Amino acid sequence: MDLTQIAFQDAATRSYLGSPSILRLPSDAPHGGEIIVTHDHFGPGCPRNHEDEEHLTTVYRSSDDGRSWQQVTHVAGAFWSSLFFHSGSLYLLGCSQQYGSIVIRRSEDGGDTWSHPADGASGLLFPGGPRRTPPNFHCAPVPVLEANGRLYRAFEDCDPCQWPTGFQSLVISAPVDADLLQAGSWAMSNRMPFDPAWAPEEWQAQRPGWLEGNVVAAPDGRLVNILRVNSAPARDIAAMVELSDNGASVSFSPADGFITFPGGMTKFSIRRDAESGVYLTLANATDDPRVAVTRNVLSLYTSEDLRSWRHLRTLLSDDLAHSWDESMRLTGFQYADWQFDGDDLIAAVRTAYRGAHNFHDANRITFHRVADWRSLL
Repeated sequence: MDLTQIAFQDAATRSYLGSPSILRLPSDAPHGGEIIVTHDHFGPGCPRNHEDEEHLTTVYRSSDDGRSWQQVTHVAGAFWSSLFFHSGSLYLLGCSQQYGSIVIRRSEDGGDTWSHPADGASGLLFPGGPRRTPPNFHCAPVPVLEANGRLYRAFEDCDPCQWPTGFQSLVISAPVDADLLQAGSWAMSNRMPFDPAWAPEEWQAQRPGWLEGNVVAAPDGRLVNILRVNSAPARDIAAMVELSDNGASVSFSPADGFITFPGGMTKFSIRRDAESGVYLTLANATDDPRVAVTRNVLSLYTSEDLRSWRHLRTLLSDDLAHSWDESMRLTGFQYADWQFDGDDLIAAVRTAYRGAHNFHDANRITFHRVADWRSLL
């Protein structure tokens, strides 16, 4: 398989690469036209902070449309973070560490240097508790949506800090013209835990919960947060949480809030194409009836209504001399973040391939392009 490698980490280090985010800088920005990718580091051998938590993000840049990559810098105290560009500046929004504070950083030079969220006037938006004391904010590199004059992004508070049953879904938002480094610019919705009684009996779910939500505008303009659902042994299920227009509150109806979603047991990002109006996602779906989730196949899916999803193309699958069971255990193309790029899609993928400990403990971040994707519709 011909993979364009952004980053590599030898599995012997017991430090793994996760949570990629990708963005092409506007042509009139510093380093205009170049592509930026970030990822964090996890695992027992990765760098840790004073609370013994994973917390380091690395920044990369490509000046030749993704064919080659250069490491730019490291950012301490940034984890599970999303890149976005707004009002002439580049931002990185996520957590300060694994289960940390919600923090935002700004770069005025295309990612060379970043502001530091020292307090509520410089990007410390919602403080988390020490170590695993609530609040324990959590997220993934999911889209930042601009709608109704505000910016929206999904997070969770893990209280109690138990994966995945403790995750409480929430959304933060700010006016588009606000100073985004000011904590006072941001509002947080109510925090909604997953009620185990919502899980239908036919799921036979052992530990139902939700996490890693995506805020998106539905076809009728309503804002919804679509979350990954831990439904095992049932599979391909996501949850659609409703937002009020200003993001002040979230609510969920179990009667119609669960949707069939390919690869709903793993992280995904959903975006809508302004030209065609369709929604797209890169997801890990499986046809293996023995398991609820596999990550060794990554595919492109589309929807017109966010509820019915159609397979467009398989993008990545294992080409090594593995049995299917070995491939499921050792290979992963997961946590894909992607953006529209003219007529193409560009993506950064957390990749476990050729030498990874297992499918989860990724040893690479890779870059991928889907050329002329609308021809697949």
